[in-house]
Amino acid sequence: MGYTKTAILMAVMTALFMGIGYALAGSGGALLALVVAAGMNVFTWWGSDRMVLRMHNAQVVTQGDRFGLTEMVADLAQKANLPMPAVYIIDEAQPNAFATGRNPANAAVAVTTGLMRSLSREELAGVIAHELAHIRNHDTAIMTVTAAFAGAITMLANFALFFRGRDNGVGLVGTLAMMFLAPMAAGIVQMAISRTREYAADRAGAEICGNPLWLASALERIAQGAARIDYDRAEANPATAHMFIINPLHAHKRDNLFATHPATENRIKALREMAGQMGARPAPQARPPRPVATGSTRIPRTGRRRSGPWS
Repeated sequence: MGYTKTAILMAVMTALFMGIGYALAGSGGALLALVVAAGMNVFTWWGSDRMVLRMHNAQVVTQGDRFGLTEMVADLAQKANLPMPAVYIIDEAQPNAFATGRNPANAAVAVTTGLMRSLSREELAGVIAHELAHIRNHDTAIMTVTAAFAGAITMLANFALFFRGRDNGVGLVGTLAMMFLAPMAAGIVQMAISRTREYAADRAGAEICGNPLWLASALERIAQGAARIDYDRAEANPATAHMFIINPLHAHKRDNLFATHPATENRIKALREMAGQMGARPAPQARPPRPVATGSTRIPRTGRRRSGPWS
């Protein structure tokens, strides 16, 4: 169902984009719009992972780190039938994580130091499994293409007045409506796709780690941390906020058409229902976090050293 809905929404986005091009400049405009979109998509698809990691000053975590992060990622990636992604850490107090990369063979998982401090090993496994599910489902590529389409639609809409002088049959009122409504429609479709992929990644992530309650507990803790602690890099780079497991800019908001993620309580409810069907047990609680020096990229110790399905 999730893939069907995503395909329908992507088709709507494509039709909207080409429709604007046709309205502005006829069949030639529609073709030009398609060529521009293809170029933008190829560029963002190829280099988006490096750009995003650089934006957030993510530091690579080498194989065999003493806190077992790369070991956990490797074990869960094997369970997900994925190649080992690169592992990065971001020196931020707010607990969060994201995945990026154009395909499973060129993917990366990034977590914040705040996430490492605040979660137990089981909860952290749930988060990593969710991000690996995004990689396996090719969500990183889907959302990159969707964002490029949305940006191209906005760009076309901004050119509407330039094409106004031509006999495009739209008229002044139609041109002005296009300028305001087309970007809004593109944004709604983009957010709907994002919410659909989050639900799918929650389900697949729960299957990968073996216990939906681990991810449910992690989401609850991350939401609390996101609401309490500002994320400076997310504020500076709002275009990447949708990539995180919980949008750091929408932590105080409820579910709506313009939300990149479903309401956290709805995600937790769905995971708990899934756990009830599986007879899963709750995740152990994390130990109290130890302070980490500001500016340090050392991975803080969290929870128990080895437990859960990755051992």
